[in-house]
Amino acid sequence: MNSRSSTHGENPLPSTEFENPLSQGLDSKTAREIVGIIHNEDRKAWEALDSELGTIAAVVDAVAGAFERGRRLIYLGAGTSGRLGVLDASECPPTFGVDPGLVEGFIAGGDGALREAVEGAEDSVEGGARLVSDALVGEGDVVCGISASGRTPFVAGALEEARGRGAVTVLVAADGGLRETAEPPPWDHLVILDAGPECVAGSTRMKAGTATKMALNMITTGAMVRWGKVYDNLMVDLVASNTKLIDRARRIVEQLGEVDSREALELLELAEGGVKLAVLMARKGIGPDRARALLGSHKGHLRPALEENLDSGSS
Repeated sequence: MNSRSSTHGENPLPSTEFENPLSQGLDSKTAREIVGIIHNEDRKAWEALDSELGTIAAVVDAVAGAFERGRRLIYLGAGTSGRLGVLDASECPPTFGVDPGLVEGFIAGGDGALREAVEGAEDSVEGGARLVSDALVGEGDVVCGISASGRTPFVAGALEEARGRGAVTVLVAADGGLRETAEPPPWDHLVILDAGPECVAGSTRMKAGTATKMALNMITTGAMVRWGKVYDNLMVDLVASNTKLIDRARRIVEQLGEVDSREALELLELAEGGVKLAVLMARKGIGPDRARALLGSHKGHLRPALEENLDSGSS
């Protein structure tokens, strides 16, 4: 059963359920042969993004625009898909210094489903709609449903409700057959990461999950860059919450502020940990209040703030 025409009852199976002819006989292979097959198939996860970069870029711009207007990005899904959304959302605050409510991730069945499957949660259209309602999704938010098959009822219900509330809707899926759907879809942007059948049929934690993780990385990182959270390729809005990040912040201020290690630490203390402020204070010879005003006048973007010519003097 490895043909796209495979069916289950009257409905065609999503391609995520097909058997992979390249992994047949997997149980008879040595460990080295098994990991070799998986590795070769994993290359297809990376390749699956090639045709979707334009759509992903459109999602990046939609999310960056939402952030500029004070709105949110919300991920939701079931099982592996839900866990990937929660993971990406949870990594945004320490990396980019944003409020935890800016990017939120939800999984069908609640937080307990992060560790253990919650039976039937993904099958509830009403559950998805209720989650969107409870999250107070509104006009200008971006709601990104994640579903390898593209058919998860929980995700479909959530996207329908989100669209009705004026949100921009996105579906990240792995079944190329979704492009042929005749019904009006509940999404504004469709990202299809079709990496082909999994090594273990239906196990979308593998290639589909890997491709999804890469796409979500692109969406949040791209949006944060467009929103001014990155200068050059440095995370200038990181939250220095541990020794590693404190050291990284110091090195960034040294590099961009053109100061030594001791002065970088002093500037960071004056800036209350704000890397951008410390850099501006170093480069412009100004105090924290003036640096904060300068950065605010450029909506938090460091590059134009550094390029602005200031009157002499500091405060």
